[in-house]
Formats: sequence, C-alpha cells, structure tokens
Amino acid sequence: MGFLNADYAPSGSTDLGLVEDTLQQFFADAKLRAVSVDPAYLQLWEALERATAGGKRSRPRLAMLAYRQLGGTDFSSAAALAASYELLHSALLVHDDVIDRDFFRRGIPNVSGHYRNRALRAGASSAAAEHAGVAAGVLAGDLALSGAYRLLTSLDAPAGVRQRLYDILDTAVFASVGGEVLDIELSSTSGMPSIADITKTAHQKTAVYSFEAPLQAGAVLARAPEKAVTALTSFGRYAGIAYQVADDVLGVFGNESRTGKTNWGDLREGKRTALLSYAAARPEWAEIAPIIGSPDMTAADAGYVRSVLVACGAKDYAITMATENAHLAVMHLECDPVPFALRRSLENMLFSVISGLRPC
Repeated sequence: MGFLNADYAPSGSTDLGLVEDTLQQFFADAKLRAVSVDPAYLQLWEALERATAGGKRSRPRLAMLAYRQLGGTDFSSAAALAASYELLHSALLVHDDVIDRDFFRRGIPNVSGHYRNRALRAGASSAAAEHAGVAAGVLAGDLALSGAYRLLTSLDAPAGVRQRLYDILDTAVFASVGGEVLDIELSSTSGMPSIADITKTAHQKTAVYSFEAPLQAGAVLARAPEKAVTALTSFGRYAGIAYQVADDVLGVFGNESRTGKTNWGDLREGKRTALLSYAAARPEWAEIAPIIGSPDMTAADAGYVRSVLVACGAKDYAITMATENAHLAVMHLECDPVPFALRRSLENMLFSVISGLRPC
C-alpha cells in the first residue's frame, strides 16, 4: 500500500524528482556495466528496472521528508539515501513474489513472470519455464539488494554517519527477512495465530524497513538530535503496524478500484490477519472456516465471509487496533526536537488512511 503522497511532504515533487534522477543514473550505470558482460545480463537489469518503475516511492518520501524538515541541506546525498530504500523495497517485492510463487504484480508479469513467459515462448516445458522465472527473480532481487548498499557509498557524510546509515539499512534487511520467516511459519500452521504473533510479524516484515528505517536514516543524515531520531523510530514502529492492519482491512473490505487488487484475494489465500485472528476466537468462526483459504472461493462466498466478519465484530476490532496504533505513533512525536511541520505531515499521512476505513 502506498502511504505517503506529496500532499503530506513539503517540496515533495522536487524531492521525488531528485530520487528519480538518482535511480535513473543508478540503472544507467548498472546497464552499462552489464552489457560489457553479456546482453543477457543487460536484459536482467532491464527487467529489474521495469519492476522498480512506477511505484509511489513512499519510503523515499519519508526519508526525504525527515531529512528536509530536520534541517538537512545536501539533497543529492539525501536522494541517494532515499533511493536506497526504494531498491530495498524492490528487492523484497521481487523475492516475495518468488516465495509466493507469484508471476504477476499489479496485473502484469513481474520479473519471474517475464522470464517464465520468455522461456515458454522458446519452447521450454512448464517446469523448466517456471524454474527460469524463479531463478531470474532470485537474481534480480539480489541485484536490487546489493544496489541499496551500493548507493550508500555515494553519500557525502562523515565516516561515523555513513557507518550508522549502513547499520540502519542492515537492521532493516535483517528484520524484514525475519518477518518473512515468521509469516511463512504462521501461514503453514493449521490454526490461526494470535494477535501478538500477527503484530510481531507486521513489525518485523513491514514496519522496520517501510517506516522506522527511512525516517531514522533521514534524521541521522540530517544530523538531527538523538531524541528526534528515537522519536521517529518509535513513530515508525507503531505507524507500520497501523498501516499493515489497515491494509489488511482494505484487502477484504476496500474498494477494488482504489486498492488495485481484488477484495477477496486475501480471503481465498487465507492470509493470517488481525481480522481473522479475532474472528477465529468467535462462535461464528465455524460458519466461515471451511470457506477461508479455499482456492474455489467465489465472490458470493467472499461476500458471505465479509458479512460474518462484520457481524462478529472482527472488522471493528481491526479498525480499532489500527487506530490505537496510529495514536501511539503520533504520541511519540510529541517532543521538542521534532519540528511541528514534520509532526503534522506524518500525522496527516497516518490518519488519512485510518479515517478511510470506516466507510468501506
């Protein structure tokens, strides 16, 4: 889910333009190096570039917002830092598609899908074509991940600051992989995980790299007071959980034209969410348990499940959970070193999503 638009980021279009320029130059340099190896290697870089294009750049926006509002002035370095988080995001998405055996993203072939289709057109068997797609996805994700670290080498910052930025990025990678492992484990169990397990997974898999790290890194590069860095990190933790829960609600009750995905895919997949964890402890669960996670689920089945989730209180519970975490996030910004403009931007960003949950 894209979570920050230019309405909440002063000079957002200017900052985003710098990030886009940085990414464009990164891929231009990489493709020039790749073509000297082999045209096939160039094609992999081109597939990764397509996968990285077109996103909302939410994580770079957060990094640039924190940097600008905390007094940073070297926007070239800030753009490189921000772009590194977009490459990290791309790496995790490409690898996530491999893990989920997904060959499409946003309705079009992803990196794995592109290579699978190419192999099929060349006459490969289904199994061989799928293997070609998975291999390309693994390799492309590896390139994006190494690129995230590579961009940090271009920063004009003291060695101590640069080392800390490396550590922040490394923590984000470490947490995200841990969260992915937890997610796989929860998905493979027959029972429904607890709210505590779901919250821990959301924090590790999403909140750290999507919120905590970009905000923390932007503040560190701006040489902000340590109290401000800590406040933004804490904000990011609870904001990330709030967004994940909100995204799960929208995944079931959201308007498909706005979310860009079917509102029963999560139910057919049986995705472990706060919605389902709450419902599983209610008597009504017996009515919908056989339907959830079924590949044969129909739109009518999904409509019935939604009605039960409303009736048993699961929807209200999840919305309340998202709202409470949003309030906790904002509470951590109430300290002097965090400028009012930054506080207001982050608060508006957060509650613009939360406030849109009730009418769904």
